[in-house]
Amino acid sequence: MVEKVKELMASVTCCKEAKEAAKSWLDAIGTDREAELAKALIAELEEDLMSVDGLIAFADSEAGAQVFGPEKAKAVAAHGREIKEAGGKYCDCPACVAVAAILEMKEEILG
Repeated sequence: MVEKVKELMASVTCCKEAKEAAKSWLDAIGTDREAELAKALIAELEEDLMSVDGLIAFADSEAGAQVFGPEKAKAVAAHGREIKEAGGKYCDCPACVAVAAILEMKEEILG
């Protein structure tokens, strides 16, 4: 679990809030704040995990074009459609892959 959280933090697609929650949890392991910060980490990650439909909608939006640039946004939307057609549920960027793996093991973190 610790390795997946570190993998998330190292991801270029990991948002600032997730990095902070992950670091706080890692720093709290073995302390009386571990359970509290585990809940905060899981809540943040559940909020951050992007569904494939959300990825497509964002990439197709004006905001997506501003973030990625118009051509890259079209490519991201097309990639999202490929993920969906293949049966994928979530974005496959490095951060979302790590988040999905962590959330699959959330009971271990929440103890």
